[in-house]
Amino acid sequence: MIQFNCSVYQLAVLMRHSLPLAPQFYVTAPQPCPYLPGKMERKLFTALQGDNAQELNDSLSQQGFRRSQNVLYRPSCTECASCLSARIDVSRFTPTKSQKRVMRRNAQLVRRATSPWATEEQYDLFRTYLDHRHADGGMADMDVFEFAAMIEETPIRSRVVEYTHEQTNELIAVSLTDVLEDGVSMVYSFFRPELARQSLGTYLILDHIRIAQEVGVPYVYLGYWVPGSDKMGYKSRFEGLEVYINSRWQRVKKEERNASLKVPESSGPIAEQVSGISLPVSKTTTRY
Repeated sequence: MIQFNCSVYQLAVLMRHSLPLAPQFYVTAPQPCPYLPGKMERKLFTALQGDNAQELNDSLSQQGFRRSQNVLYRPSCTECASCLSARIDVSRFTPTKSQKRVMRRNAQLVRRATSPWATEEQYDLFRTYLDHRHADGGMADMDVFEFAAMIEETPIRSRVVEYTHEQTNELIAVSLTDVLEDGVSMVYSFFRPELARQSLGTYLILDHIRIAQEVGVPYVYLGYWVPGSDKMGYKSRFEGLEVYINSRWQRVKKEERNASLKVPESSGPIAEQVSGISLPVSKTTTRY
């Protein structure tokens, strides 16, 4: 198994020039975990390209993978399995009193979904968000061209969902969202950090639950949740939360939505992980 010593976004650049006949899986070299101090993270990944890209993304998303440009990845740490792929079962979601207040506080926002096209206004908001929230993160040095690649380089059905103020038309929040066979996947979102009181991160999830209800799909995929990590604690506050453990989606009970949630100590050998991945049947064309 080949190891790559780089971030997910650098992997996307490497994969641009690779088009295997069938999905090939690779692993990154261990790097310091951004969520749990003292831990090392490693990712299992494959290229997302070709005529079968949509089907591959649908299939692997249902198995705990996430998309970054033309790469699908999943945590593959040797001594820890705390990063859990999370989604919301829309049919079991009921907003709390606090979430209802968040909806009311943001009632003046107007949603607009467009094709994945980057703008200067989006990038300015993105930079402001990173400088305030993730100044030391892996994306802190992204320039406007890398940002455009993050938004636009997608081989599948993706949308940029913009939220503007109904009176001023000011851009308040943005979500890059994939349309899956069984749901919508929030790939990356950012918003005005000075509007902390409006709980915009929570609002974006709430509105994506509404989007899923409108289009009739059962799930909202949230990315990864780390029980016990303050950065991701907001994801545990939604009814209908499910996590991917031991090759299946499992409901998270209310009393488990904290650091006491029992998860495997490690994710097992790479060969074992790869052998357990189900791949979609490739499209073929028969000529008569």
